Amino acid sequence: MLKEFKEFALKGNVMDLAVGVVIGAAFGKIVSSLVNDIITPLIGLLLGKVDFSSLFINLSGTHYNTIGEAKANSAATLNYGLFINSVIDFVIIAFSIFIVIKQLNRFKRKQEVVKAPENTKECPHCITSIPIKATRCPHCTSMLETNSKALAQE
Repeated sequence: MLKEFKEFALKGNVMDLAVGVVIGAAFGKIVSSLVNDIITPLIGLLLGKVDFSSLFINLSGTHYNTIGEAKANSAATLNYGLFINSVIDFVIIAFSIFIVIKQLNRFKRKQEVVKAPENTKECPHCITSIPIKATRCPHCTSMLETNSKALAQE
């Protein structure tokens, strides 16, 4: 069982997944910093110097100036400003992943365009794949139309 686990853990897909998770976590931290330290303050400035991370609704009835003050007193709060930051964070990550996947798909399409020349054709009688130069189907023994290109190449 240990040997099977070792083979499973060292397969390429598992290692690729592990690397992807580590890079994804680091990328998430970068995006969170981008949102919290650059984008959110700029949006707040454009909206009249609003700091989203400080927006909250106090449910305890006592007035607190900051979320930190409310949390220090164990007050119940709805932290909708932090939620707005998380939504912005998600949108940026989703857009970044979209761009990466779009580029990967573009590269895949370029690779698919280059195809090897076909060396088989389909028998019109039995729909079996046969060599392109064949004049008789080996499966159903039907006579096939001669292909002038194939004969010219011989």
